[in-house]
Amino acid sequence: MKLAVAQFEPKDGDKKYNLSAIEKLTNNAKLNGADVISFHEMSITAYTFTKDLSLEQITELAEEIPNGKSTEQLIEISTKYKIPILAGLVEKDKKEIFNTYICVHQGAVIAKFRKLHPFINQHMSAGNQYEIFDLLGWKCGILICYDNNIIENVRATSLLGAELIFAPHVTGCTPSAMPGRGYVADKFWQNRESDPVSLRLEFDGPKGRSWLMRWLPARAYDNGVYYAFTNPIGYDGTHLKNGNSMIIDPYGEVLTEIKSFDDSIAIATITKDKIALSGGFRYMNARRPELYKDVIGKEHKSRFKPVWIKD
Repeated sequence: MKLAVAQFEPKDGDKKYNLSAIEKLTNNAKLNGADVISFHEMSITAYTFTKDLSLEQITELAEEIPNGKSTEQLIEISTKYKIPILAGLVEKDKKEIFNTYICVHQGAVIAKFRKLHPFINQHMSAGNQYEIFDLLGWKCGILICYDNNIIENVRATSLLGAELIFAPHVTGCTPSAMPGRGYVADKFWQNRESDPVSLRLEFDGPKGRSWLMRWLPARAYDNGVYYAFTNPIGYDGTHLKNGNSMIIDPYGEVLTEIKSFDDSIAIATITKDKIALSGGFRYMNARRPELYKDVIGKEHKSRFKPVWIKD
């Protein structure tokens, strides 16, 4: 499979603009021989600005799937360019609101995943199931942003058969207890053309890429799966995001990565022979679940709020 990952700078709540960016990059991917293209979390709506939306406001932003206008437009783009597309939006289902990621192909929604650990808006409900689907002869899974930080989610998705995990994010350049983490100052973004080196050092340092490299390759390596990581570039709401969309193989090696500050794509060819040769494949087959099934499955009260979300 020739897999494309994308990144672009979204506009808050501007579905028309964001879908136009998705179409432009989809066309680019198709012209460069890609078989499928993946975009970031809530790429159709934008993400960070939703943190302060009221229930009425976020309900107005949300749409039904598959009958909503944005899903229908995404299907039109996919059909026009004859390529599967994965993208995210806000879904409403009766009285519930979800951070949802879909795959459209051959005129239909073939996969829909609801974020398991949503926290950007207090009115969002959590998804409660994993998603495994067939795409061009590959078994695929989806985990949205923070879902990937919970290692059990990745292992479960892999055990359910995933060979490729799509990992749409809006992440990086936010505060943390970890030394070196934090926001990237606006001046670096504004001077990106005259001083690209300073911005790249910020984005590739502990605030961005080097934090990703602490854990993202490990998810692929430990589970013997390919990873398609996507992330916006530039501003998402009031937060700068570092992009670095990349494809990682089952050995934990980066196959391709976007280094541009512009809307862009990167493409890599992925092959199944690496999976069976990977350490993670062997490790999963060597498991002894009788030792830890009662430990991992023990009841636990989940508690978490990012430091940058206001009380």
